[in-house]
Amino acid sequence: MNFKTGDKVVVIAGKDKGKEGKITKVLRDENKIVIEGVNVVKKHVKPNGQNAGSIVELEAPINASNAMMIDPKTKKRTRIGHKIDKNGKKVRVAKKSNEVID
Repeated sequence: MNFKTGDKVVVIAGKDKGKEGKITKVLRDENKIVIEGVNVVKKHVKPNGQNAGSIVELEAPINASNAMMIDPKTKKRTRIGHKIDKNGKKVRVAKKSNEVID
């Protein structure tokens, strides 16, 4: 998986298609990501000793294949490639603009 926490992505499939946001959590084992403001669901919380029960809205994970990176230069969606830089370090590269993604 080529995504990291903090990456700006756009959803390309599903009920939230076209929405943009930052990745807040990456679940590598399940190949899923959590994006802020995307796939918001309501969860019923049972009451416990400290607080009363309530209905909480939170972001549920979506499959990583349903999101694409936003190119930092063109601000359009792009695929991600990998290159070895001058120092011999492997870096992520936006395919559309050849811009290095930190």
